[in-house]
Amino acid sequence: MTYTTLITVDQLTALQAGGTPTMLFDCSFDLSRPDSGASLYAQAHIPGAVYVNLDTDLSAAHGRPGKDGSVIVAQEADVPASGGRHPLPSRERFAAWLSSIGFSNDMQAVVYDRNNSMYCGRLWWMLKWMGHDAAAVLDGGMAAWQEAGFELTDRQEPAHFQSNFVLKDALVNLATTASVASRLGDAGQTMIDARAAPRYRGEVEPLDPVAGHIPGALNRPFTDNFGADGRYKPAAQLRAEFETLLAGRDASSVVHHCGSGVTAVPNVLAMQIAGLGTPALYAGSWSEWSNTAGLPTRQGPDP
Repeated sequence: MTYTTLITVDQLTALQAGGTPTMLFDCSFDLSRPDSGASLYAQAHIPGAVYVNLDTDLSAAHGRPGKDGSVIVAQEADVPASGGRHPLPSRERFAAWLSSIGFSNDMQAVVYDRNNSMYCGRLWWMLKWMGHDAAAVLDGGMAAWQEAGFELTDRQEPAHFQSNFVLKDALVNLATTASVASRLGDAGQTMIDARAAPRYRGEVEPLDPVAGHIPGALNRPFTDNFGADGRYKPAAQLRAEFETLLAGRDASSVVHHCGSGVTAVPNVLAMQIAGLGTPALYAGSWSEWSNTAGLPTRQGPDP
């Protein structure tokens, strides 16, 4: 059995009991305290999980500040695939990282965090970008594991043998600043912004130099995809909510974005769960758009 969107705790434990090659990834993170995710993982994680750091493993080094405050310059092999505050690494660099931790093409990937699925979707999407379909988000995250009565561990996980992960054709669509800008206002492109409504309207902006949103973008905060229990809403409910938001627009025209391309992914996944296809992701998102000279911005609700 292969899981490609969500996986429950019961389904995960059944896979493990059945001997299916599976790798668990703990993607816990905190934007305000980037080192805290690793510390939390060291204190407690699902047994067997590998820790993944958003800044160092799931983002290119280029543009990130070093510990001394200097800006890290990308090596040739690390030319980013996107811009913004969390630029995507090249597909080749990320494939090499997957090989270095022992992940192989025959494995089922299961990703989770302790942040209401805020960060683990990034790895889920990147695996699809690598052409690896057997990747799923643990519905409810680490909290669901604990609620089911399973224990956590603070044991240091053993290193995995080097594998030879092979890149395949991407299973998801990556939009660029150039492609988004060239179709701005086109009926064939529907932008959906996953940030909270005050940031979308430009009332606050804690991270980027310009407040507001891409003109014409709709707003669906990524948190709207979850119920009170932290799990994704049922497929029928997600479909109804997206169809209301789209108001007749073609689901295949959707391009999701957020601040830096991370929290937009729950919207991408939710549309897949809802049976609305595979929308594109603008990974550079507002942090790249607002730092690109000459591009229009808008404040307030979009007309």
